[in-house]
Order: sequence, then structure tokens, then C-alpha cells
Amino acid sequence: MTSDGNPYVRFRRALETGNEALVTAAALELPRIALDDALRICLVLRGGNAARYQRAAVRWLGRFALEARNVTIDDLRHAADALDALPARPMEAMERLQRLCVARGVA
Repeated sequence: MTSDGNPYVRFRRALETGNEALVTAAALELPRIALDDALRICLVLRGGNAARYQRAAVRWLGRFALEARNVTIDDLRHAADALDALPARPMEAMERLQRLCVARGVA
């Protein structure tokens, strides 16, 4: 099978385009989406439909709560604040989320 036939490769290429429709379609082909890739999806969705972004961000926050090691309510509050800031300040928000993920072993 060539790399063109690999669903994950198509998903990564779709992320690179930043096209919401391509990312969504490619994500549907995957059996599971890693937490870091789910955050990348949020990054793509941040500029589109606000309700769709909110749903993706809440799903990511829920997964972070379940998958992170020793996560605290304060961690969840910081992650929620960063997700709230993501549409307006993506670089700052992603840095905050990355630090939090590394600290909780999900990076």
C-alpha cells in the first residue's frame, strides 16, 4: 500500500491544508485519534463555526481529563482557559496546552 492509501497520512496532509472539510473527512477514516491530533483538529476548527469548535474543544478537554496522569481541577481550568483563548491567540494557547500536556504525560 502506498502512503496515499494510508488514512493517517491523508489525515496529516489534511491538517497541513487547514481545510476544515478535508480534516473532518480524513479524521472519520481513522479508527482512533490521538489526543495531540485531536488538539490539532481544534486548531483547524477555531476559525470556522464557533459551535463546532466548542464541541471539539469540550471533547478534547474531556479526553484530557481521562487520559492525563494525575490531572487536577486546576489543570482542567487552565486547559479550558487555553482552549477558550485558542481562536484569538493560537500561539499562546497552544504553548500553554503543550506545557500542560507535557507536565501530565500526554505529549
